Amino acid sequence: MKKRFSKILLLPVVLIGIFIGTVSFKSDFFEIAKQIEIFTTLFKEINMNYVDETNPAALMDTAIKSMLTDLDPYTNYWNEQDVEAARINSAGEYTGIGALVKTGPEAITVVEAYKDYPADKAGLKAGDEIIKIGNINVADFKEDAGELLNGAPDSNINITYRRQGEIKTTSLKRSSVDLNAVPFYKLLNDNSGYIVLSRFNAKASSEVSRALKDLKNKGADKIILDLRGNPGGLLNEAINVSNIFIDEGELIVTTKSVIEKYNREYFTKKEPIDTKIPLVVLVDGRSASASEIVAGAVQDLDRGVIVGARSFGKGLVQRPRELAYGTQLKITISRYYTPSGRCIQALDYRRRSKDGKALRTKVEDYNEFKTKNGRTVYDGGGVLPDVKLETSEFSDITQSLLYQDAIFDFATNYYYTHTLENTENFSFTDADFSEFKNFLEASNFEYQTATERELNEMMDKAEDEELRSKISAEVNKIKSQISDFKKQELDDKRPEIVSLLTDEIIKRYFYKEGLYEYYTDNNPEISKAKDILNSPAEYSKILK
Repeated sequence: MKKRFSKILLLPVVLIGIFIGTVSFKSDFFEIAKQIEIFTTLFKEINMNYVDETNPAALMDTAIKSMLTDLDPYTNYWNEQDVEAARINSAGEYTGIGALVKTGPEAITVVEAYKDYPADKAGLKAGDEIIKIGNINVADFKEDAGELLNGAPDSNINITYRRQGEIKTTSLKRSSVDLNAVPFYKLLNDNSGYIVLSRFNAKASSEVSRALKDLKNKGADKIILDLRGNPGGLLNEAINVSNIFIDEGELIVTTKSVIEKYNREYFTKKEPIDTKIPLVVLVDGRSASASEIVAGAVQDLDRGVIVGARSFGKGLVQRPRELAYGTQLKITISRYYTPSGRCIQALDYRRRSKDGKALRTKVEDYNEFKTKNGRTVYDGGGVLPDVKLETSEFSDITQSLLYQDAIFDFATNYYYTHTLENTENFSFTDADFSEFKNFLEASNFEYQTATERELNEMMDKAEDEELRSKISAEVNKIKSQISDFKKQELDDKRPEIVSLLTDEIIKRYFYKEGLYEYYTDNNPEISKAKDILNSPAEYSKILK
């Protein structure tokens, strides 16, 4: 009788569930169809009746991108050129001039010329502003002018560029460019193996494996894996890199979504190379995504010690979806979670401030998790290192310096006004730092503190309430104090600023390879990593 009753009761429940699901689906479908019809008719009316001639493609491109900005910065529309750029980034190979560039409205700035590739051989340097490619002025090219630098192998290209105010020309021949995931590795004098992993492209795990085996053959008995500045890349390569140091069958990362099919657990599937060798992983505020998966797994499984600064905090998973005419939508489908259950996403794009900025989780709202050995770790975005160093930090003022290219531009000026024969005795001196502060004043560098922003908002409200004249004197005193504070903050944050200035300057003279070589003897994070690895008691204490 009970069984029959339960079946009778169950049937209406199932029917109600199906009915609700069907109604919900129909409701969503109707709303989507309704909004598409509204947009289509609006788009047609604008193009048919607007007072001036319109560009339908440009209007649609703006509409799509404006719509996506309401979601998160990683959900993007890719045109055909963007799709090709993504393929190049994943594969690590392309045909072009061999340089990292940044496209602006008037010029293409060379950020880095790769050693021994066409741009380098033609004499292009970081800071050069390309203003003309062949017969095309960059300022007149409405698409991504950077695409003009790529082309068929062995094809010639003429470039006009501006350097320190002087117009120059050069010509070069495009070639195949191979971007190594591991651009540098070396056996250090204490038998530590130092491996730099700069990107998670399709070759990441194979290059790390090859480097590790070579270092072990040379006598390495401990490893430093440098993930600083690594923006991430392929998820499967993050699993494979972790697998090099972690046993087969271990959970590395979980993805969770409101869409059931995107809820997945990712385990190591291969025989590891070495699960016992002492390991330190270096991270900073620019270590993101796949880098955080590796660092999070190493930390949660107590496989090694994390040194540096809290990582970037990109815990959102994207997947490309094919659209019409060779375009794609790169859409966020789920979130990453480390083995202990931590979400590494820092910004919540579902909650925003009054000015529309995504909110960061407050420290008091961090949640506590446990590693395999029972150590306490926290979420809140990114991976917080076991050992923090101020030289790895990225404070607000440092972020502003990077965003406004102040460090990059100063390094450019430094290169053309200073001679540096080698890195052995190089150090960024007090005089250099004073020169940098003078440079900031002359270049009108602007940095606004959180207090300053709130103060300006308050004054705007005071204007509406006719209080501005009554409180302006007091507000000006506060602004003067803030100004003094900002000048002092440059000195307070000097270690992290000098670290970035040193990196940028060394690269100008000796390329990335020279910077990594300089690191091995002078970098504070590597020095700390060596100290930890050379003290088994300290290494063990951190992990237990």
